[in-house]
Amino acid sequence: MNRVKVDEEEYWHSSKCKAFTFDDEDDELSQLKESKRAVNSLRDIVDDDDDLEKFSWSGEPVGSISWSIKETASTNSTPEGSDLGLQKGSSSTGSFPKQSSSYSLSSFFKGRNKHGSFQSLSDALIDTGFKNYAPELRRPKAEYKDYESVWSPKETVKRLQRGKVCSLERFHSLQEKLLLLDEAVAGHDGNVITAVLVFLKRTLKKEVLFRELELRQVALCHFIHFLKEIGDQKLLLDLLRFLDRMEEVALTQYREHLIIQDAEKRKEFLKGCIGLPFSSEDSALVQDHYTLLERQIIIETSDKHLEASGQTEIFRKHPRKASILNMPLVTTLFYSCFYHYTEAEGTFSSPANLKKTFKIPDKQYVLTALAARAKLRAWHDVDALFTTKNWLGYTKKKAPIGFHRVAEILQRNNAPVQVLQEYVRLVEDLETKLNLAMKYKCHDVVIDTYKDLKDRLQLMAYRCKVERGSPAEEKIDSILSNPQIRWKN
Repeated sequence: MNRVKVDEEEYWHSSKCKAFTFDDEDDELSQLKESKRAVNSLRDIVDDDDDLEKFSWSGEPVGSISWSIKETASTNSTPEGSDLGLQKGSSSTGSFPKQSSSYSLSSFFKGRNKHGSFQSLSDALIDTGFKNYAPELRRPKAEYKDYESVWSPKETVKRLQRGKVCSLERFHSLQEKLLLLDEAVAGHDGNVITAVLVFLKRTLKKEVLFRELELRQVALCHFIHFLKEIGDQKLLLDLLRFLDRMEEVALTQYREHLIIQDAEKRKEFLKGCIGLPFSSEDSALVQDHYTLLERQIIIETSDKHLEASGQTEIFRKHPRKASILNMPLVTTLFYSCFYHYTEAEGTFSSPANLKKTFKIPDKQYVLTALAARAKLRAWHDVDALFTTKNWLGYTKKKAPIGFHRVAEILQRNNAPVQVLQEYVRLVEDLETKLNLAMKYKCHDVVIDTYKDLKDRLQLMAYRCKVERGSPAEEKIDSILSNPQIRWKN
């Protein structure tokens, strides 16, 4: 009874796994023996027949990962003398046909080299003479059909329209390539046309491609747009010269100035563009562009020096926020009206000189000058801008842009009511004048207008809108109490 109890305690306190201790001097030697023992057992277990796979009594394939783990664990707890019995027991296992869908690392141990020894795992992977047992993700058969099948040009275009993968390399002759292009144009799909044009650009000579595109205007337009998008200036210019479109050649070369950042280099480039075969109108515009940039360089150099010296009042009060180089003509005019309004016409930076040189219309000049001087709150200059004299010496205010526009610009620049209502009075349309006067609170204009209309009711209604005790209310009361005015209502 006591012996049975002792056996039970030893069973529960024992373990197949041996714990590591620092006293194990032959630890590496024991591991080497265990590895050798596992390899020897595999040599006797694995058969040379590649078509059969052996199973252990537990139903697991011999050589699988789970089988190897269990065998190694049992070997660690079994004396060396029991290896022979294990090998005999394993060799008596039944053989079953190998399933085609099973993959395991044990398959790599089935190959032997010329000397009859087993290959390592890395050797089995590198050697191309043995089977690759890793699962292969094959493409659908339809995709191989896209590459291997022979499609006609019409079928190829239809497949491209549906987003299918089609190889265009099989079209070798010029006739086939042109037929493919014609089918793409007939399909009215810009993406397909562009894809075919890219293929033709790569496989045809430049002269042949240009000659055939000249006969196909739709494809030609697509190709020109494509070259502009990808920035192939050289091929685009060659194509335009072949088509004898010299004005387009000139405009294409002129557009290259946009990528030149340095002002001096851009000026020299524009100077070279003046002699290109532009139309008469475009030639004048290119000349003006060159003149404007030349003028901007002079103004920028001078103003930069004045601003740095700090001797000019306008630059001290209103420092420049940006360079004037490469700015449009209207921006240059505004800059000139802001910083150089009082200069004589003979200077390059004078607004009058810019107006004369570039033939700026009166409306554009007045509108720009008004915005610049109103921003500086130079009301005297604003008044002088609209004051004219006739041959008898009488002065008169005249605005080519309309006084309603003048009032709007002044109001946006926070002009005083006294200045604002002077120009509201000059609005010719009566309804527009009243609306602007009420909107900008020009009370005197509203009161005087209703007085001129002899509209007592409107005047009394407006009296309720003004502030009580204000000069506007007193003025309305004085007008209403005047017995000399004959009211309409």
